[in-house]
Formats: sequence, C-alpha cells, structure tokens
Amino acid sequence: MTPPTKSFAGLVLEETELHHQKCHDYASAESPLANFTRQACILANYPHLNLGDPRQVALVHMVKQLDAVLWGLSERIDQHEDRAERLRDIAVYAKLTRMLE
Repeated sequence: MTPPTKSFAGLVLEETELHHQKCHDYASAESPLANFTRQACILANYPHLNLGDPRQVALVHMVKQLDAVLWGLSERIDQHEDRAERLRDIAVYAKLTRMLE
C-alpha cells in the first residue's frame, strides 16, 4: 500500500479552501448555508418526493445547480464555476432524468 502523500491537516486545509471558494457560489458570508435553506424551501413544495427514485434524485441535483445560477444572477456575482457550466449541468440532469424515465 502506498503511503498517503498529504497529511490529514493538509487535506482539511485543501477542503477548507475549496469550501471557501465554492461557498461564494451558493451563499453569502452572513449566511454560508443559505443554499440549503433555499433548496429546502423549493423541495418542501413536494412533500411526497421519493428519494429512492433515481429520477427524483437527478432532479434534486438539478435544483442545486438551478439555485446556484439563480443566486449568481440575483446577487450579480462572478462564481467559482461559471454559469455556462452550471447550465450545462442542468441540461445533463434533464437528459439523465429522461433516460431514467
């Protein structure tokens, strides 16, 4: 077995930096978990979702990307991942849902 190339603390620092960069895409410094609240509000409109259904899981993943696009437009921010990538992700999730259908 190959020994790990990074220390635990080094991995935590990398993940902290990634979280900091991506958090900007989804929320604000005042409310760093706001994306979860917004998505929960959207999904609460569908109380009978079955997360054991792969189609519904794909659509929930789509909501995450849609929320990020809307957040960026609403707040007029440049995001870590550009809008075109997120829109492509939304299109892919739609096709995956069609395939699962």
